[in-house]
Amino acid sequence: MTGPTTGAAEPLAAVRRRASAVLAAAGVASPERDVELLLAHVLDVRLGNLALVRSLEAPQAAELDALVARRAAREPLQHLTGSAAFRHVELAVGPGVFVPRPETELLAGWAVDRVREAGEQPVVVDLCTGSGAIARALADEVPHARVHAVELDPDAFTWAQRNLAGTGVDLRQGDLADAFVDLDGTVDVVVSNPPYIPLEAWESVAPEARDHDPHLALFSGDDGLDAVRSLVGRAAALLRPGGHLGFEHADEQGESAPAVVVADGRWSDVRDHPDLAGRARYTTARLAR
Repeated sequence: MTGPTTGAAEPLAAVRRRASAVLAAAGVASPERDVELLLAHVLDVRLGNLALVRSLEAPQAAELDALVARRAAREPLQHLTGSAAFRHVELAVGPGVFVPRPETELLAGWAVDRVREAGEQPVVVDLCTGSGAIARALADEVPHARVHAVELDPDAFTWAQRNLAGTGVDLRQGDLADAFVDLDGTVDVVVSNPPYIPLEAWESVAPEARDHDPHLALFSGDDGLDAVRSLVGRAAALLRPGGHLGFEHADEQGESAPAVVVADGRWSDVRDHPDLAGRARYTTARLAR
């Protein structure tokens, strides 16, 4: 992307058009939005304050050019800015951790509602916490809850430590299959965004995820449901009778993911829920009393 002559300021409108064209040509899904976020990052201003900016100085334009080139190579936007918004919090993210998606905010909202309904000292467990997104949202929105989270991947665990520092969340490193045995039978809500992409779907995964997110957070067996099977079994041990389970899945798993829960035989009220685009997105159930 060719910028203005060295030392000269460039009108912001021209910068926007040029950068957006580069990202659109690279196949980025939302080029204009990404340019706005990169501009706010370079200028260190809120998005709403970009309207007050009329031009970019040469050093700022050069910084933006470099970031746009990296984004055009399909490096995740959040890696470039170093942060990801999730519900009411900002999370630090970068190489080595799964970048939380907006779709997961719906599952987190469901968990917030169930935890609020669970009494004065609710207990919630976030399995496969990744960056700590869901656990952080729960601690932020239900401060009286006792929140526990686990992550297996060492690099992701480091990011979760950073994001959950000072929140009171009990964060542990380990496998969801045997996490929190000390809490068995006492938990009100188990929530998870586990890996769920089938191994055979490798080529269909967006480059931002396939080439940059840790594969441990993406792929889970031939049908993508290996982690879900383990999750369902572990949740049944953790939850008190009548406790709630919620987990995300791929939009193609709107029938197969709930079927895993039904086949386990210990659950009632098994339901699947769409995201804002109407695609199947997460399954919920209650442990039978």
